[in-house]
Amino acid sequence: MDASHSGTLDMVFQMPYNYKVTKQSIMQDEYLTRCVVDPTKRTIYIYSNEGDSKEIVCETVEEFMSVLGVIRSSCPSDALVYTDPLEV
Repeated sequence: MDASHSGTLDMVFQMPYNYKVTKQSIMQDEYLTRCVVDPTKRTIYIYSNEGDSKEIVCETVEEFMSVLGVIRSSCPSDALVYTDPLEV
């Protein structure tokens, strides 16, 4: 608060911090919406509800199978898809 020339106090309205924090929109966690497995490239693509995407490229078959096991156990079945193998 500042004193004015008339000797009165001019009150500057400041919103308390906890009011600002509680009135913010409730943050929701990011979650998996789609998981695409490409066995020929040994790559797994993961997509979130916020539009983020990640690409997991595995160097070996063992690494790919290990990551795929984790994906299968944690990903909902309706979000898990496999690419079609290329026909030559």
